[in-house]
Amino acid sequence: MNKGDLISQIAGDAGISKAEATKAVDSFVNTTINTVKKGDKVTLVGFGTFSSSKRAARTGRNPQTGAEIKIPARTVAKFKPGKEFASKVK
Repeated sequence: MNKGDLISQIAGDAGISKAEATKAVDSFVNTTINTVKKGDKVTLVGFGTFSSSKRAARTGRNPQTGAEIKIPARTVAKFKPGKEFASKVK
């Protein structure tokens, strides 16, 4: 399912126009990105939690040459599914 499919599904389920569903999906995505970017969490009970995590700098290897490379520290996005979501996917 891509974004267009999701918007169509939400519009049909909620009985709203695709334009309204697009605004809702875009607002959710932008709000979630901005909140996680600030270091806060977005928790949807039963669905899951969006958060960020810091990865320390480390040394890796180039798989083609075997040479050591330095991988810089960075912040990554994480999603942890909620109990209800995880149980329904099994």
